[in-house]
Amino acid sequence: MINRREFISKSALAAGVGATAPVSFNIISTKSKDLPMVGHGDFKFKVNKEWGVQDPGKIPVKDCHEMVMDSKGRLLMLTNHPENNIIIYDKSGKVLDAWTLEFPGAHGLTISQEGGDEFLYITDTDLGKVVKTTLAGKKVLELDFPSEIAAYQDKRTYKPTETTVAPNGDIYVADGYGQNYITRFDENGKYISHFGGKGDADDQFDCCHGITFDTRNSLDPQLLITSRSKQEFKKFTLDGKHKETVKLPGCWICRPVLKNENLYFAVIITKSWWSYDGMLAILDANDHVVSLPGGSLPTYNEGVLQEPIYDNQTFLSPHDVCIDNNENIYVPQWLSGKTYPIMLERI
Repeated sequence: MINRREFISKSALAAGVGATAPVSFNIISTKSKDLPMVGHGDFKFKVNKEWGVQDPGKIPVKDCHEMVMDSKGRLLMLTNHPENNIIIYDKSGKVLDAWTLEFPGAHGLTISQEGGDEFLYITDTDLGKVVKTTLAGKKVLELDFPSEIAAYQDKRTYKPTETTVAPNGDIYVADGYGQNYITRFDENGKYISHFGGKGDADDQFDCCHGITFDTRNSLDPQLLITSRSKQEFKKFTLDGKHKETVKLPGCWICRPVLKNENLYFAVIITKSWWSYDGMLAILDANDHVVSLPGGSLPTYNEGVLQEPIYDNQTFLSPHDVCIDNNENIYVPQWLSGKTYPIMLERI
């Protein structure tokens, strides 16, 4: 781990991407001095595209993949720039610290409270690695390649995208860019079991990009796992039994993120790659989409979500969401011209 502390007192704007004029998608026009607004119903937000912008010569980014918030309210963002995989912001958008594992394919970032300490779980899709670190970047565990799974004849086919940690310490790893298995390890990194694989069956995936542990029902904890290319997410028991599939037509969803009773997704695209037509999706406790910041008003026809339409201005390729205690949203973006995270202020 290479540590690099650099406190920044002044930010410089990075190169931006021109926005086209929006059509009508329930976006509220404002005076030029005001921030634009997005969202629907009880979930509306002011869009601040300058919140996390830094001098790229001092704090460079490549693809901004994921963000989490620690117990101190600091925002930790993962980028695959080898000079600084982790950038730590305060809520004003000021950079407090940065460090790196020199991971070229840093992709998944999970934070876990374990005893009195917090730890990060970081995946690298290029190196096929999953590591556990302290918040300061000290490596404390590396999970082995799951050689117990017969489908992995070649380590190069293992490309883990995300992790989640159960209350008992078990670690679940989603191989979203590889063979699409979910592998379960104990807290010491010992293999326990696996399920999934690529396919069309209920218990299989097509890009199990994200995974999270859902404790909203304490009597029935479950795993939420995206099948991004199928535009859906699935619910599983902790031992890998399929329970339910929730389809979100037109929404190529990344990882599930929970805040209170709501479920949030970054929708990286809605039509096709390179169209840069992503948005966010916010679901209620009944898995009903109630707001699509950056997109059209969510509409259902006979219980089926109608494919949303991009607002043509808010996002490029949103890859994750991080929600603070005031329910503001921070959005890192993939392949977006090396742009910094966007902040949505809850109204």
